[in-house]
Amino acid sequence: MEDHKDDIEKAISDNKEHEYEEICYVCRRPESKTGKMVKLPGDIHICPDCMQRTFDTIQNSGIDFKNIRPEDMSRFGNIDLSALQNEIPQRQKIKKKQPVEKPSIAEFDIEKIPAPHKIKAKLDEYVIGQETAKKNIAVAVYNHYKRVATNTQDEIEIEKSNMLMIGPTGCGKTYLVKTLARLLDVPLAIADATSLTEAGYIGDDIESVVSKLLAAADNDVEKAEKGIIFIDEIDKIAKKKNVNSRDVSGESVQQGLLKLLEGSEIEVPVGASSKNAMVPLTTVNTKNILFVCGGAFPDLDAIIKERLNKTSAIGFNAELKDKYDNVNDLIRQVTLDDLRAFGMIPEFLGRLPIVFTMDVLTEDMMVEILTEPKNAILSQYKKLLALDGVKLDFEQEALKAIARKALEKKTGARALRSIIEEFMLDIMYEIPKDDNIGRVVITKEYVEKTGGPVIEMRGMDLLEDKSGNREVVNG
Repeated sequence: MEDHKDDIEKAISDNKEHEYEEICYVCRRPESKTGKMVKLPGDIHICPDCMQRTFDTIQNSGIDFKNIRPEDMSRFGNIDLSALQNEIPQRQKIKKKQPVEKPSIAEFDIEKIPAPHKIKAKLDEYVIGQETAKKNIAVAVYNHYKRVATNTQDEIEIEKSNMLMIGPTGCGKTYLVKTLARLLDVPLAIADATSLTEAGYIGDDIESVVSKLLAAADNDVEKAEKGIIFIDEIDKIAKKKNVNSRDVSGESVQQGLLKLLEGSEIEVPVGASSKNAMVPLTTVNTKNILFVCGGAFPDLDAIIKERLNKTSAIGFNAELKDKYDNVNDLIRQVTLDDLRAFGMIPEFLGRLPIVFTMDVLTEDMMVEILTEPKNAILSQYKKLLALDGVKLDFEQEALKAIARKALEKKTGARALRSIIEEFMLDIMYEIPKDDNIGRVVITKEYVEKTGGPVIEMRGMDLLEDKSGNREVVNG
């Protein structure tokens, strides 16, 4: 019985291994690229190219193999080939592509692609405000996946709808893309442009962004080729000004990204960020990968202001130099000329046809972010205290006070969490001490550190004395 169970487990294991490609021990390329491999003892596989190169090296070594006697072979010793085999981890194995026939147009179910208004409605549940951005991204994604579904069967080839998002830090650029990928159930890779450098220099290769997408797709190339790549901090690879040394992390990175944005077949390492690592390589076609780039573009408003002020002159109809000094949404008037002046090269901008801006968060938007989304910050804290049997409430004025403090930090919605963590620390520490606490109300005074929260014990009522200080009395 035990032998039969072992045979079943071995058959299952062999079947799982059959789903993955064999990798050449020398060049690390998969079998789909090299052709049928030569299998050596110790589960070592060598591709025909490497085998031929090995034979050529032996032939050109100058050793006369014809005159070698059997007793001379003992000098070479016994080579244990199994000791050479460096087993590839599961996360670096490449799944075989399933051979499928090219489907006809009738087999495509475009109806399953959610319409733009449905995509936006889903985003509305998680992202507050940013109506223009959500509308732009919904239409672009809808058109992109229609392009992928139809596979451009006729002579009219639809171009990619890559996007560039411009907005201040903390306005929700990354969160918007994360939410979109989760709603569409497609693999998403988030890369940071600040770590990218030109090939041959210390840092991540440009192809590493595709390698991250492949890892997110569980090394399934076909699935990865329909995914989304979000490159954050794209403004950090702007062309450097007045730099005499080689710009290895600026303009050269933009030039290297051109082929990825437009669509090409590139070799990427599996499970590593550098081609120099001894890991398997596979080919990924970026033609159907949607690229979304985002950046805060600091000081871009100064470039816009300078362009707008060029119309100023002397006379009755002249515009004043300080006309745009107090305009908060100046970023909405951005043009491609402004982005070129910032340091983005024209070829790079040409491959990002959809450019839109994110709104600066206001106090009212901050309050909505605290309470409205499905995964709102306050809902998380309420759930944490509910697990201790305590109800947590916030006064409306307290929410406005939190929003004002967040705006002062000038880091967008990211500041909300740190502010709440600060004043919730003592509450989260003290409440588990007393099982009689039934309700906590966060007040404006507590947020502004001029008073304390209102604590209601189980079986007691809240009263407020004439001085305005609330106290708990026995009901």
